[in-house]
Amino acid sequence: MVRRRLTATIVALALVGAACSSAATDDQAARSASTTTTASATSTSRDTASPDTTSPDTTGSSQASSSTTFLDYRDAITRQLERDAREPRPVENSAMPPRHLNEELFPEILVDRFKIVQGGPPPDGIPSIDDPSFTPATDVDFLADAEAVIVLDLGGTVRIYPVQILIWHEIVNDVVDGRPITVTYCPLCNSAVGFDRRIQVDGDDADEGAVEERVLEFGTSGSVYQSALVMFDRETESLWTHFDGRAVVGTLMGSQLELVPLVTSSWADALDAHPQAEVLDRNSGFDKPYGQNRYSGYDQAERPLRGFFSTEIPEPIPPMSRVVGVRRPDGAATSIPTDLLAETGVVELALGDETVVAFWRAGTNSPLQRADITAGDDIGASGVFEVELDGQPLTFTATADGFVDAE
Repeated sequence: MVRRRLTATIVALALVGAACSSAATDDQAARSASTTTTASATSTSRDTASPDTTSPDTTGSSQASSSTTFLDYRDAITRQLERDAREPRPVENSAMPPRHLNEELFPEILVDRFKIVQGGPPPDGIPSIDDPSFTPATDVDFLADAEAVIVLDLGGTVRIYPVQILIWHEIVNDVVDGRPITVTYCPLCNSAVGFDRRIQVDGDDADEGAVEERVLEFGTSGSVYQSALVMFDRETESLWTHFDGRAVVGTLMGSQLELVPLVTSSWADALDAHPQAEVLDRNSGFDKPYGQNRYSGYDQAERPLRGFFSTEIPEPIPPMSRVVGVRRPDGAATSIPTDLLAETGVVELALGDETVVAFWRAGTNSPLQRADITAGDDIGASGVFEVELDGQPLTFTATADGFVDAE
């Protein structure tokens, strides 16, 4: 066994949403601001429109061409953005898009403001689950063995969040072992990241340096940053990025959420390892077709959706490749192509001043390939661990029975 799990993110289609560090030119930024999504009959968007939805017809014809996109109606986009910006919000200084574009209200922002683009739904159009309901794992009868689930182990309390539910909600605000937690899942990058919802902010006390703890509740903004989920907190409507849990614009700009490790695995493996766990069930309070995939065929595309990712993607990794992304608390980070990891099952690598090992195991289906979530191809699941146990370095190999250390 290994001592503990290193903070790790299993990122399918990672470069769809993983941050690439190269800055966009002004021309790239301008294009990203005006190309938020397409509306052709064959495109995939994050709203729930039927597949035969077409763009508004301003040409006098009975139906717009299937190749017509929102780019042909920029005046209409501008008018809609202006209406959205004037729409009253429930909190002052809301940074809810498109307000984040206002440089007078928000002269500082931690990312390129033009790379935060509308993804289709309005704020909370993809509803978070704020009062989650759970069923004992041994009583669950709606999950297939190879179906993807997200596992959280906190203080000995284990909760399992099925991707078939998260794909329709993206955020679950939960309390686990007394800790306020948010479990987030981004279908556009097939990544699950957990955070502690508590932050420290300057208090109202007259004493200099006084701080107070604030518990936040998160929702979906309807926008994406580099093709990844952008969250907002309902207390201040600041915007937060999915992969690092950082407030990038708004009242809480610069605040950082503490990462909580999550593991993606098959339901069969999760149940075998944690028969005592509780499983997020379908009693969400929403009428959703759980078990169906609204992004059918998405992970078979060659590139991210047009306008969602504006930075050049480095060669030689194809844009929609799956990778395992790893980041340490000190900021050291790397990624491993899943195809490479699957060849051996084990990859050891240096990360900062520490050595870690990545495991890959077959048996988890892609939730994004077909309309039926259970029908996707086997893409496996991964985990990243420290390689020391009680100070002793370990060397691992993959076997038919699991992972074995040579020591």
